[in-house]
Amino acid sequence: MEDHDAVTAAVEAAMVRIRRRQTRGALGADSPVPIAVFRVLDAVAGADADTVGTLAPALGVDQPRASRLVAQAVSSGLLERAADQRDGRRAVLRLTPTGRDAVTVARDGRRAAMAAAMSDWTDRERAEFARLLGQFVDALDDHR
Repeated sequence: MEDHDAVTAAVEAAMVRIRRRQTRGALGADSPVPIAVFRVLDAVAGADADTVGTLAPALGVDQPRASRLVAQAVSSGLLERAADQRDGRRAVLRLTPTGRDAVTVARDGRRAAMAAAMSDWTDRERAEFARLLGQFVDALDDHR
């Protein structure tokens, strides 16, 4: 049991380091997009959320906070609200071209950093890591 606890602690510590690094570096030091607003853009781009109501749980924030972040993204020209074609009472969130560009730049930067970190790994090691990491994240989602 001690090995299991030590392994779990090591994974948890690594995940905290990843989260901190991603939070600090997702946009780069010269980006005008605040990290919290970028998380909104990332969720909308990833189809994790298309309304303020679905955005709040996707970000792990309450609905008033999600509304403020959306308002900030809209006023910055990164996001727009559009009437839902199926239900005109709902506002659907969409990235503007500027918002899409910000997401693309950040994703390209993240992928480049990940590729660099795995540059001396074999293709087999990279594939196995991707498989295990995906399995791990799926299991975390299942235990929520």
